[in-house]
Amino acid sequence: MTNAERVGWLREEIARHNHAYFLNDAPTIPDAEYDELARELRALEAAHPELRVDDSVSTKVGAPVSTVFDPVTHSEAMLSLDNVFDVEELRQWSHRVAKTLQREAELIRFVVEPKIDGLALSITFSAGRLVQAATRGDGRVGEDVTENVRTIRNVPSFLEGAGGRVEVRGEVFLAREDFLEMNRQQREVGAKEFANPRNAAAGSLRQKDPRASARRPLSFLAYQLVDLDGALDFTYYSETIRQLAEWGFLTAGESRVEEGAEAMVQRSSWFEGHRHDLLYDIDGAVIKVDDLAQRELLGFTSRAPRWAIARKFPPEERTTRLLTIEVSIGRTGRATPFAVLEPVVVAGSTVSMATLHNQDQVALKDVRPGDLVIVRKAGDVIPEVVAAVPEAGRRRAKKWTFPSRCPVCGEPLVRRGEESDTYCVNPTCPAQVHEQIVHFASRGALDIEGLGEQRVAQLIEAGLVADVADLFFLRVEQLEVLEGFGELSATSLVREIANATHAPLSRVLVGLGIRHVGPVAARELARQFHSYEAVASAPLEELEAVEGVGPVIAQSVFQYFREEESHDRVARFHEAGLALIEPRDESTLETTLAGKAVVVTGSVPGFTREQAEAAIVARGGSSPGSVSKKTYCVVVGEAPGASKLTKAEEMGVPLVGAGEFEALLRTGRWRDSLH
Repeated sequence: MTNAERVGWLREEIARHNHAYFLNDAPTIPDAEYDELARELRALEAAHPELRVDDSVSTKVGAPVSTVFDPVTHSEAMLSLDNVFDVEELRQWSHRVAKTLQREAELIRFVVEPKIDGLALSITFSAGRLVQAATRGDGRVGEDVTENVRTIRNVPSFLEGAGGRVEVRGEVFLAREDFLEMNRQQREVGAKEFANPRNAAAGSLRQKDPRASARRPLSFLAYQLVDLDGALDFTYYSETIRQLAEWGFLTAGESRVEEGAEAMVQRSSWFEGHRHDLLYDIDGAVIKVDDLAQRELLGFTSRAPRWAIARKFPPEERTTRLLTIEVSIGRTGRATPFAVLEPVVVAGSTVSMATLHNQDQVALKDVRPGDLVIVRKAGDVIPEVVAAVPEAGRRRAKKWTFPSRCPVCGEPLVRRGEESDTYCVNPTCPAQVHEQIVHFASRGALDIEGLGEQRVAQLIEAGLVADVADLFFLRVEQLEVLEGFGELSATSLVREIANATHAPLSRVLVGLGIRHVGPVAARELARQFHSYEAVASAPLEELEAVEGVGPVIAQSVFQYFREEESHDRVARFHEAGLALIEPRDESTLETTLAGKAVVVTGSVPGFTREQAEAAIVARGGSSPGSVSKKTYCVVVGEAPGASKLTKAEEMGVPLVGAGEFEALLRTGRWRDSLH
């Protein structure tokens, strides 16, 4: 293929992907692969000026607007941002900025912000009142989505003290927990799950009927103030962000003003390391020159400002070939289909397998062996297959069918009631036994060092363990004859197992793998009953009354303790000397929240989500993940989950601002609520 042919092909491909992404809210390739196409086109056009054309897609922003909405011409163009992909490219950009400004890069003020993966939006206010909202469109002309935007609960309808006309620009997005809740609801009704928060947010906003948008928990984050009448007076961009916050807009609390290029680079790397700790999905960091006068000197290219850049992080979605679909059996017997893939690097690590969740999801996604598929991996989350990529002219394999028997033990696979999951019902299935023991020894449970998956498999194969209780009867002389063991390593493992006999009851309850019982429920059960015997003998209604448990978990716990194998297991635990009690809290902190359930939603300044929950528990309270009639209050931080707020308001549960959180911890009360 000649350079001219390659450039022509790239332009057609990019235009096709722009249409799918911006108009249909259904991209056919991951962002990283789109970026690679765009970079190649710009490089070829730069190297071969004779191939440039005025209307090349490389000079354009977005895509033409849909005919579903009325067109809106932006008062000022909504441009895109140029991208860099590593620290060195970011430093080179800062040096170009410094050279243009004729000053040292270490003397320039930069603002470093999260690059939210959402839908760009412009909202116009006149005399303080919201009069129009439009999508970015092609940068010059967008789509009128005013009535839809009025349904977004964190968009103010009036700006106090804002005279004349101003535009507030930002991003429409779905908070992580709201996106997960939407997909949970999709699964409940057997509907196809949304591929990612960005597509779901864009599709939710671009609904012809505003009532459809209103049913989606959309949020808006503001990051630019455009003074259309020149009535406002600011020296720094960071001042405009403070003004937006004063008007009631959500702004990025993680943004920082950094003095000098090196501090800016380090802050952008902070976002890469914390991208999964934020309340919204980000795919990079945005760096902007803070001084507005310096921005005027730097100016613009045809598609982007020279005073800003986006540092894109390693991609979390890539395409690869699905080789085959297999089924694994977990510790509860759940049969999980997974894809065996051609290895591909996603989010910095090589992925060769990805989950397909369950039988229904395989059917809904209609992925088949041989398909080109999109694979997503976010941080420590298990990689998953998002969707199949259509390939014109390629003949697909037959639809994959779920097996009727366990691939490990050959016993039947069954579905329980209306659940979407399928189970191997053989309690002695070797796969289940293996996963139960691995889970029991894991860090979140009894934390037995040196007892990982391979070691457990070795012990099972040697006939030394067939149940978690067998671990406590292992002897050094049994282990030291096994391959990979010596006297020291065998002694060390036996000592680690012996130390686990002192584990608190809450960790033992987690380790037992009782269906639906996670760390929060285990902790609440242990705090309420204090001993294994008390939990095991508790009536169903007492289990249901425990905060954070509820009927489903209570029924599972009640049933577990009445199974014969549970009786046998605890008898052996007692024989081995396990404590099976929960130490009473001897903390000097006042129990200001004793017996009170406090739900936290959004980001609370000075606390991570885990720290906020731990602070509540340390003061005698509980911090369940959902709102109920028993909830004492809901602490509302930045970018809260809309579903939790709605539920709290429906049930009359007080909403407490994040600024009141420390007072709540000290006294168990607050001064003002958000109702």
